[in-house]
Formats: sequence, structure tokens, C-alpha cells
Amino acid sequence: MNRMHPLTLRFHDPETERAFLRQLLPRLRLQGRAAIIVGVFVYFVYGALDHLFVPPEQLGLVWIIRMCALAVPMVVLALSFTHWFEKANQFLLALVGLSAALGLIAMLWHLPVESSTYYYPGLMLATFYTYNLLGARFVQALGINVFVLLLYNLLFGFVGAYPNPMLLSQNFFMISANLIGGAAGYLVEYQRRQLFMREMQLDQERRLHLQRSLHDRLTGLPNRDLLNDRLNQALALARRDSERHAGFFVDLDGFKNVNDELGHEVGDAVLREIARRLVSTMRETDTISRLGGDEFFLLVQDIGSCDAAAHLAEKLIWIIEQPISGYADAPPISASIGICLFPQMGLENTPEAIIRCADLAMYRAKAAGKRRYELSQ
Repeated sequence: MNRMHPLTLRFHDPETERAFLRQLLPRLRLQGRAAIIVGVFVYFVYGALDHLFVPPEQLGLVWIIRMCALAVPMVVLALSFTHWFEKANQFLLALVGLSAALGLIAMLWHLPVESSTYYYPGLMLATFYTYNLLGARFVQALGINVFVLLLYNLLFGFVGAYPNPMLLSQNFFMISANLIGGAAGYLVEYQRRQLFMREMQLDQERRLHLQRSLHDRLTGLPNRDLLNDRLNQALALARRDSERHAGFFVDLDGFKNVNDELGHEVGDAVLREIARRLVSTMRETDTISRLGGDEFFLLVQDIGSCDAAAHLAEKLIWIIEQPISGYADAPPISASIGICLFPQMGLENTPEAIIRCADLAMYRAKAAGKRRYELSQ
């Protein structure tokens, strides 16, 4: 399980952090837009009571400050529809919360002390807004609100010199708002990241179960179910692009002697080594499947011609015959290979028919003396 930093909640693993942010982005766009619309509306309506608390000669100034503060979220709203939001969403959302708080502080700075009872509660609303509605990360919101709190005390505690009882009371509520809003924001982000980790864990388990259900446990190669799916895909491509594919049914000659003389544990190691050799020989677009026992099936796409198929079969026999490293005393192993080219006239072009066709060709190779290949007739 990936650990998180106790304060920033950032995952220690950079790749996990990037994956979380990618998953979060669509929701962040929607939440950010909704929060900006709500915030702009409330901020704008806030001015409906200006005439009760603002001297008439300062109404124009207050509205200029308000409109300047509202310009920032409107720009961020527009940017949320562009690729810039993907690159800097946290910075942009944090900027919205900062502009709301700075606008209120600017109004308070230009108004009489008596007006603070009207505008000061807006700072607490801005605190909760930044922590809980905007979608900004907890650490970003914390940094902004601590900065606002320090700036407020600097301007009105030292420069502006608000009465001490008033400043003390306001600080109490601002700190309380930070504690409550910050705790809520922290817990929401923590739970969201925990949920992401749980979803990621479940997704990994689903992929693992799917991998196990479609792959041979001994060699890790695709099993018959996955092979059938790949054959169906190849048939569809053949119909669309008029390409010719080939199925190679590979049966190991002499493998029974390995099991009888050296035991099944060595036999399993030999099968894994043969599987590794086949994978290293084939292209990434081809499929190497273990059907069971010492039988393998190779799906080779766009084989081209019978000569190319024959050349590949000879190469496979040579590769399989090479001594197994670490088992110099193991009985020699070779392969009999049956090849079915498809699609072809007279063949029912289905995965089962293609495998059966190559299987019959393989038995002809065994009957002809083994260590050879046969093309389907």
C-alpha cells in the first residue's frame, strides 16, 4: 500500500500521485466550475447590502474592488475549458480562494472600522469556501488561509490598529473557521485518496484474476481461451485485409523421458525454458499458447507464404533442440510441428477447426518419423 505524507497527503510514490491526479481531473473540472459559479453569485449578491454599511462616497470604490476580485474566478472559469487547467488546476483554484479573501480585506482597508462587522464574516465564508467547495487540495487551501490570517493581523493589528477586543474576537473566529474547515478539507481529501488506493488495489486484483484465468500457470503463456480470442481476431483481420495467417501445433518429442528420468519438477523447468525460447523467437504480434502437457500452439499473423511457414518451423525445431542450460544430462528433446495456413478453401475458418487442422498435420509429422513439420492438406 502506498503511503501518504501526513500533512500534504501526497503519495510517496510519484507514479501513484500522477495516476490519482489524472483520475481526479474530470471531477475537479466540474467541481471547480460549480464552485466558481456559486462563489461569484454569493460574492456579487454580497453587495446588495452595501448601501446599509458603506458611506455613499465609497460605494463606487467598493464595487471596483469587488469586480476586480470577481475577475479572477471568471478567468479561471474560462481556463477550465482549456488544456491549461490540466497543467495548473490546483494553482488556479487556489487563486480563486485567495482573490475572494483579498477582495474582502481590500474593502475593509478602505472602510471605517464599524463596517468590519458586515464584511468580516465574509472572510470566514471565504475560508470554508477555499477548504471545502473549490476542490483545492488541503495543503493549498491551508497555505492560502494561513497567509490571509497573517495578512489580516498585519494590516489591522499593526498598521490599521483595530481595537484589541475586536481583533481578538475576529482572530478567534478566523482560527476556529480554519480549524473546522481545514479538518473537514483534510478528512475529505484523505478519504478520497484512500478510496483511490482501494479502487486501484481492486483493479489490480481483477487484472490478476483475469491474467490467471487466461494464462497457463506454469509458463505464463496464453491458455486456450485467450488463444481462441486471438484466433477470432486474426480471422477478422484476414477477412478485412486479405492477409494469410498460420497456426503451428508444436508437440515436444522426447519430453516424456525427461519426466520419467529426472522427475516432474525438472520437466516443469524444461517446459518453462521452451516457452521462454518460443517467446523470444516470435514477434510481439504473434501469440504463443500452451494447450497443456507438452503441446504448444503458435499463431503467426501475416505469414505470407508456405515457404515462410516452413522456414519458421525449421527454426523452431532447431531452437527447441538446443541443450537446456543446467540440465546437461537431460534426454534430448525435439519437436513435431503441424502447420495450418488460414483462411483457406475447404476449411471451416473457426478457432477450433484451425487448431484441429494443425493438430492433424502434427500427427502426420510424428508418423513420418518426428523431428519435422508437416503442412495441412
